[in-house]
Amino acid sequence: MRRAIPKTAALAAVAMLALTTPAQAQGQERAQDQQAAYFEYTDITRATGVLKLTDPVKIQHARDLLSGETTEKPHIVGRIVPRSAPYNPRWSYHYNPSTVDFFDIAIEVCDATIPYVEDHLDEAGGSFLPGYIWCPWTSRLTREIPVP
Repeated sequence: MRRAIPKTAALAAVAMLALTTPAQAQGQERAQDQQAAYFEYTDITRATGVLKLTDPVKIQHARDLLSGETTEKPHIVGRIVPRSAPYNPRWSYHYNPSTVDFFDIAIEVCDATIPYVEDHLDEAGGSFLPGYIWCPWTSRLTREIPVP
């Protein structure tokens, strides 16, 4: 009987996922977008990009960085997606919002400037930015922007 409970729970979870309609999934996405905040960032080259944050804790950290309330973890790290996003049209890539975080120190293999990533995007995911993880060491937020 002990084994039946985990199997039943697993079947129930699968059934719930199967019953989620595309409209419900879109509704969840819309709710997340309504909570989203957008921030401009730059690096040593003075090029700028825009990232989208959906996690309330990370949004608050970004706002605290901009207000000067904190100086901890000022740099941006996350997995890039090799295509443009409506809120970051200047570049052929953008941060996946669900992977964005902040850091103080990171390993060299994920460091690159904004324009260098653009120029070498076809190499990303391999030895350049393995796993598409990008952590520009000189990155910093410059401002929060209105919803694009």
